[in-house]
Amino acid sequence: MQPATKNQNLEQYFEAYSEWRTTLAAGVTELKSWLQQQELSDTQVDQRLEHVLSTLRDDKLYVAFVAEFSRGKSELINAIFFANFGQRILPSSAGRTTMCPTEVQYEPRSKPSLRLLPIETRKSGTTITEFRGFPEEWQTLPLDTQSPDAMIQMLQHITEVKHVAREEAQTMGFHIAEEESQNGMRIAEDGLVEIPMWRHAIINIPHPLLEQGLVILDTPGLNALGAEPELTLNMLPSAHAVLFILAADAGVTKSDIEVWHDHIGIRKDSPNKGRLVVLNKIDGLWDELRNNEEVNREIDRQIRDTAKHLAIPEHNIFPVSAQKALLGKVRKDDKVLKRSRIQALEEALGNEIVPAKREIVRDNISGDMEDVIMAMRLIITQRLKNAYEHMDELGGLSGKNMDVIEHMMKKVKADKEVFEKSLQRFQATRSIFSQQTNVLYTHLNLKNLDSTIAHTKKDMETSMTTAGLKTCMDNFFKHSYVTMEEAARQAQEIKAMMEGVYKKFQEEHGLGNIKPGGFSVTRYLREIKRLQDKHEQYMKGVSLVFTEQRALTKKFFESSVAKIRAIFKMANRDADNWLKTIMSPMESQVREHQVQLRRRLESIKRIHQASDTLEERVSELEQIRDGIRDQERNLENRVAAVMKTINFDRPEEQRTAGQSA
Repeated sequence: MQPATKNQNLEQYFEAYSEWRTTLAAGVTELKSWLQQQELSDTQVDQRLEHVLSTLRDDKLYVAFVAEFSRGKSELINAIFFANFGQRILPSSAGRTTMCPTEVQYEPRSKPSLRLLPIETRKSGTTITEFRGFPEEWQTLPLDTQSPDAMIQMLQHITEVKHVAREEAQTMGFHIAEEESQNGMRIAEDGLVEIPMWRHAIINIPHPLLEQGLVILDTPGLNALGAEPELTLNMLPSAHAVLFILAADAGVTKSDIEVWHDHIGIRKDSPNKGRLVVLNKIDGLWDELRNNEEVNREIDRQIRDTAKHLAIPEHNIFPVSAQKALLGKVRKDDKVLKRSRIQALEEALGNEIVPAKREIVRDNISGDMEDVIMAMRLIITQRLKNAYEHMDELGGLSGKNMDVIEHMMKKVKADKEVFEKSLQRFQATRSIFSQQTNVLYTHLNLKNLDSTIAHTKKDMETSMTTAGLKTCMDNFFKHSYVTMEEAARQAQEIKAMMEGVYKKFQEEHGLGNIKPGGFSVTRYLREIKRLQDKHEQYMKGVSLVFTEQRALTKKFFESSVAKIRAIFKMANRDADNWLKTIMSPMESQVREHQVQLRRRLESIKRIHQASDTLEERVSELEQIRDGIRDQERNLENRVAAVMKTINFDRPEEQRTAGQSA
């Protein structure tokens, strides 16, 4: 398998990535099976390797498309991903088409369908993520993938709207524009407000890229982004790539700049830099009275202006004609397709998001793989060390009388007794470890957090001033941040205690030099701070009048509070994994040392009882030693194969891995 090269289409980039995942999963599966056969594995090792496999198996790559209305966003999605259907699949026409956030994905365990979440679910205070676990709340419509026309007709439901009273719209979290210059939903002449009929849509259809884990997120304009905080606080920041679409015939508008700076623009501390700007509708600049050179100069000018307004490099801006790209692909007209410039954008997507996603997967699995490899190497090293020590011990008995052999047996028994006393101390340490662990879980406890959430909600609902509301919100963020810091301090205490235990066993019994890893909460703290900054930014742009306080409270809990609860839930899971792994290497070495002490004692007993000759026992140990050496070689070969796959597009790392093996 070779890394993706230039001039490949988007599908080839994804195929290369999918092949990488499949090959890596096969290597990890084979390693896991071999470790079990060699009795090198335990429950913790199996769990960590299964976590790696589930990460590879459930991997998704999210690409979000964001634009104000009438920028040609849905047409661009059709052109890039669905031209093979021979016509427009996603609704695409002048004016507002995508009225609700829409995910396009493929779940093989479900039939092709359109799932729609009613807009009224906003009243419940439950997030879209939570509603995914309640299929009965969604309206599910079948999709006939054999009939593009029938599928197109069914997908028109995404564009549906309804008219409700102003008060009801506000209850559902929509901001009402009092003036033409303001963002928000418009009040019609009859006094009603036009809102989307659906809160969220999920399209499940088979497609080569979707089958390989691609998920497309099609978002509505600024009004919808503002009304659904989960989009801006969770879905968009989590996307591996965000395509921001502008219209060449409209230039960069005020609302475009607002969307970019408020929801998309790259932050210095952002973990993801996959942000591309698409300057669509360049065919509007094509003019029979101007030659191609003049048109290209105009496009270049638009690129410069866009780069200046958004403060981004010009090479991150891609001029395209989505409509002509779709036309060129459907009619197989290479001339039109080339002039649409879509291929440069597709290549950038492949070059940007696929390597970035691979890096994320590497980061997610590297810790587990490194810990497993280290643990296995320690066990094998310990086995070899014990085998050589036992052979030296028996070699020293050659030609010795029975008194010496008996003395040696007493010494091994004494070593065994000393070790058993150490085990008693180890068990006492486990008790302290358990107590310390409980303290850590107390800081991360979701019930405690839920209690804080309930108190915050009560205080906000009884607050009579905007300042009071803001104080409640600030206090919640502060409490979340401080609690996470307390968890970090407790984790450091646990780590320090275990370092002492590991060092003691190393000094007294010659066990391997193990340095337990730490539990970092840095990413959780950064995410809490990001949410707070985002919230403060949002508060500055909201007209805070008393009549909006209920809606403001609702939005705060649907977005920031829900996200922070998800952060604490993730921290709980990660802390649980860390606490298991911090003890696992010690427990493995202790078990191994116990087995070896028992074997040493048994060997000397058999020699003392003359049931075995010294030569027979030494020969048996030599076979055991050779078997362990074979294990060591096999382990390194398998580790090298897995690491080569992980780093197949990193030549320097491949060489390093090969040398270490």
